[in-house]
Amino acid sequence: MSHSLHVLALCGSLRKTSTNMGMLRYARDHAPEGMAIEIADLSLVPFFNQDREADKPAAVKTLLAQFEKAGALLVGCTEYNYSMAPVLKNALDWASREKDNGLLAGKPVAIMGAGGSLGTSRAQYHFRQTCVCLSLYPLAQLEIFVNAFVPERFDDSGNLLDESIQKRVVQQLEALAVWAAQLRK
Repeated sequence: MSHSLHVLALCGSLRKTSTNMGMLRYARDHAPEGMAIEIADLSLVPFFNQDREADKPAAVKTLLAQFEKAGALLVGCTEYNYSMAPVLKNALDWASREKDNGLLAGKPVAIMGAGGSLGTSRAQYHFRQTCVCLSLYPLAQLEIFVNAFVPERFDDSGNLLDESIQKRVVQQLEALAVWAAQLRK
């Protein structure tokens, strides 16, 4: 089956039992017809260093190829100290340095997050500010903010269990597909 929309998923957390990664896995496994979701491994991507741009590490080359292939982005926006996690910002920094911001400019992006009582809302809004600079087009609605401290929402491995949130994840993916199609016109 061919997929008309290839989505690159980025997770701001590297933790094995990350609830944000759990939501991205759920999204990947329940993507709507015509959408394929690939989850990037950001654990090996070194911090951006302009001195390394000419001879990029293998993990950076892999990540940049994934950005190039993607027609849209899906972000599991972990919140650290009221902001997005460094690993997520780092991935965007590497991608933004490519010629004319060509790997990011004009791409639609959906944002979800699981965390404290506000469900990563502050990090998501900070991420949206970064989208302005990078010419990314975040989906205005359907926002997903999940309080991950409610025990029945995720299992001990970070897998999403809550059916109402599962439904919202699928709805967000459907909205992302529509948004991506509108932007291609």
